[in-house]
Amino acid sequence: AHAVGRALAQVHLAAATFARSRANTMGPAAWADLLGQCGEVGLAAIDPMLPTLVAAHLPRVTGAWPADLPRGVIHADLFPDNVLMLGDAVTGMIDFYFACHDTLAYDLAVTHAAWCFDDAGTQFLPDVSAALLTGYREVRPLSAAEAAAMPLLAQGAALRFLATRAYDWLNTPADALVTRKDPLAFARRLAFYADPAQAAVFAH
Repeated sequence: AHAVGRALAQVHLAAATFARSRANTMGPAAWADLLGQCGEVGLAAIDPMLPTLVAAHLPRVTGAWPADLPRGVIHADLFPDNVLMLGDAVTGMIDFYFACHDTLAYDLAVTHAAWCFDDAGTQFLPDVSAALLTGYREVRPLSAAEAAAMPLLAQGAALRFLATRAYDWLNTPADALVTRKDPLAFARRLAFYADPAQAAVFAH
């Protein structure tokens, strides 16, 4: 995880002079749209607590979403299966389908959500979290504003994948040759990040 944090920061710095720009099509407006299309009935069909969780956090997070943090090219989907490693060394990153121009610290938050929990989102992995954040900051230190925004950005990262997974869960045909991914894995991450007591995890 330490190497992944460093590699992500290196990508952010290396792409700083990249002139082309692409909007993030999976930003806060898209989360609201996808969850709105799921509807309360659809969300409740996934889990009865899901409509309450979304209603409690979606308006708050999107309403407070920062617009003035450093921006640049981000991967936006840096899950473990998109990182190639040889031992402890990162040898490549793949699947830049969602790459776009957006808040750099949000990319770190997405990566944190992807790496720092077990697959079900029931267990937070503090050692992985500390290593990832330390590795990133060794290459690209966060500003005070970025550091303060990390808990909110992480909630947004959890909402982004909760939204796409919930939509796919309800709209993927039964005979499709894809495996639906559990939306509740990111509902649990959202609940974790929204707990003020957990903000300290980003102090590393």
